Amino acid sequence: MFIFFFSHRHPVHIYLPRLWRVFEKGQMLTAENRTMEREIVASYEPKKNSEIRMFESSDEMAADLAEYISQVSEISIKERGYFAIALSGGPLISFMRKLCEAPYNKTLDWSKWYIFWADERAVAKNHVDSYYKSTKEDFLSKVPILNGHVYSINDNVTVEDAATDYEFVIRQLVKIRTVGVSESNDCPKFDLILLNIGSDGHVASLFPDHPALELKEDWVTYITDSPVPPPERITFTLPVINSASNIAVVATGEDKAKAVYFAISDGAEGPDAPSIPARMIQPTDGKLVWFLDKASASFLEAKTKNDGYEHPKY
Repeated sequence: MFIFFFSHRHPVHIYLPRLWRVFEKGQMLTAENRTMEREIVASYEPKKNSEIRMFESSDEMAADLAEYISQVSEISIKERGYFAIALSGGPLISFMRKLCEAPYNKTLDWSKWYIFWADERAVAKNHVDSYYKSTKEDFLSKVPILNGHVYSINDNVTVEDAATDYEFVIRQLVKIRTVGVSESNDCPKFDLILLNIGSDGHVASLFPDHPALELKEDWVTYITDSPVPPPERITFTLPVINSASNIAVVATGEDKAKAVYFAISDGAEGPDAPSIPARMIQPTDGKLVWFLDKASASFLEAKTKNDGYEHPKY
């Protein structure tokens, strides 16, 4: 696992196996404080193919996320001829607006993009709560992705039928390899799945202690009891998420700090540690990248600055 702090003073490089210098309040740490870098890294046992990236501002996060998505897209299209990306709603879409700007709006091969949703609310497409609606308004309407490459859920049936239909569509695309297939199991292998993390540690629409977390065979499932409205949703299951080639989890705000800590920190292990869905994101063969702003990473930073730091409790 590599931990990064990014500043506008340096260009962004993806997947470079070296530690960048840590920035605090926009200033580079002095040479005598370089030990903090080692302390931060030493505080977390390396997990397979994982990175943590921390940012001083939302603009820096958006810029790096755009570059990350761009590079994954280019690699996927070069290797497979397609780029299959699954999105979530919430603040994540606002961070994708950079892709609508130069140079990405001209350089990306949008004709090879295929859009899916890792979860969706079972509401009409024109409903204010629809992830499809917010994605279309803030992103899809601004880039030349083909309408036939956008796979939204069927909003004219029950949530159970919507989940069944969505899984069927994905299975057909896996057969023709528009969506890849995992070498470790029969799950679809999306090129990239983008996720938010909730303050309770949920990802997609997989909530703490929910039976949907235990599903092994289903690709897409549904829930009717979401703890946050609206109650009915469809969601990818954990095996599908963990089978992706690349997974990115975006966290912003102080209200996500505890969830981020319990999802990432090895200090959160043990019988009394809460079992949150975000901690269950463990790619089978892919790569996981955390994009954190300073507020959402505050408990991680506090742990490295103070050996006597008391672990947060839910």
